[in-house]
Amino acid sequence: MVLSSFPDGFRALVVGARGAIGEAFVAQLQGVSHCGGVTAIHRQSEPPLDLEDEGSVARAAQALRARGPFHLVLVATGLLHTPQFLPEKRLGQLHMAQMVQTFRVNTFGPALLLAHLAPLLARERAVFGVLSAKVGSIGDNRLGGWYSYRASKAALNMVLKTAAIELQRQQPNTVLVALHPGTVDSALSAPFRGGEIGRPAALAAQQMLAVVDSLVPADSGSFVAYDGQRLPW
Repeated sequence: MVLSSFPDGFRALVVGARGAIGEAFVAQLQGVSHCGGVTAIHRQSEPPLDLEDEGSVARAAQALRARGPFHLVLVATGLLHTPQFLPEKRLGQLHMAQMVQTFRVNTFGPALLLAHLAPLLARERAVFGVLSAKVGSIGDNRLGGWYSYRASKAALNMVLKTAAIELQRQQPNTVLVALHPGTVDSALSAPFRGGEIGRPAALAAQQMLAVVDSLVPADSGSFVAYDGQRLPW
């Protein structure tokens, strides 16, 4: 059974449900027979969510209280490029505005989400998964470049690892996990041959949900790839 580790009627929340992977998560979860409901939030949802606005995060969390507790929360958000910038290849390309915006979306927003949503997690079993990236691994960095994106994902991993230590004491059945989706055919990867070398978002979501299903409380604070491989920090 898909997601058999979750109880009958479990509730799921997908953040960033307008993106390719977020939409795929929602579709997959809606097909799980014992899922009691899937809430999908994004900038245009009800409640709306803007990860760069702390007040928006707080208001969304307050509005979501009536729909919880949540057994599964998946944060499928991320920023690699915009019409104004691409990932930096050299130190000389670093600019404050790009670094700040990248950290606001990739690190600060998910961190605030975790802080506000942790009280809404189910006590019997809960998994809070955030999309990280293998390029955020300091130990695996062999190519360099992509300064802001790499650093923001590495910082996100540290937030998650630190929170896992705290929640292990307070909510021992909660698992926090950083998920590496691999290369997916999406708007994020499109400028980097994503459509040629990436996997369909539906497959990536299916693989990551299988990983989520296998996690136990002792795995909290892990950095895991879509194929179950444990990644170095």
